Amino acid sequence: MSVHPAPRADAAPLYGLLLAGGRSTRMGRDKAALAYDGKPQLERAMALLQRHVARAFVSVRADQSADPLRARYPQIADTRADIGPVAGLLAAQERHPGVAWLVLACDLPLLDESTLAQLVRERAPQRTATAFRSSHDGLPEPLCAIYEPHSHGPLVASVAQGRHCPRKFLLSADVRLLDEPNPRALDNVNTATEYGALMNEVRPQPGAADKRITVQYYALLREQAGRREEALATAARTPRELYTELSGRYRFTLAPEMLRVAINAEFRDWSTPLAEGDAVVFIPPVAGG
Repeated sequence: MSVHPAPRADAAPLYGLLLAGGRSTRMGRDKAALAYDGKPQLERAMALLQRHVARAFVSVRADQSADPLRARYPQIADTRADIGPVAGLLAAQERHPGVAWLVLACDLPLLDESTLAQLVRERAPQRTATAFRSSHDGLPEPLCAIYEPHSHGPLVASVAQGRHCPRKFLLSADVRLLDEPNPRALDNVNTATEYGALMNEVRPQPGAADKRITVQYYALLREQAGRREEALATAARTPRELYTELSGRYRFTLAPEMLRVAINAEFRDWSTPLAEGDAVVFIPPVAGG
């Protein structure tokens, strides 16, 4: 059950919208399903959001509605295509007019309770929106922000004129800007490189759930492992962590920099997130014909 503050007398009710309708093309797999603190990011973010709003929804594309992770929560499907995250907000405003929306991106794994609490506590209902000032460039952060009901008309007009960027919308709107209490809370993770960098900072959770994957070995790695393929359970979050784990088991002598890695028959970065059922191949250099 949600535990949220009662709305002020001068404020519209506050609903929550978790943006999970992206295609995750730069990550190479669904960002909402990536595990942080032992839970999919979508689940973790919804738990944070639900504590601060009267009702919470997941924003999805129409073709995502049956996804098992997203289907666990109430959904609002986009009604406009190819305009980015503003499509989710407009669909939510049209589904439930007259309420304010706390909009949250699903790729903010460092977001904490105190950051959301400050946003809600310092909400300015008479303004168009309340948002944080980025700790990196000082510009408004549009995807952890509260949009008041009267933002809908200007947003529709902006989109009609071909302006789809929510940050640019906030730059031209009457917005209350807050300083971030945690300067890294709104750092997003869009690529395998960013994911790998974050995993290097964060220790694996004790008892993290294992994933079942298969691994194939070639050339020298096959000789050192004494096998060509195996199925195993691992808590490794990236191919680099998996190779380190296997190197301890089989005493591999090749450094990762000498290898290429493929996941599900596609060459990938060493920081690509691993998922249940993946097929991983470590490919050493081949000499001769």
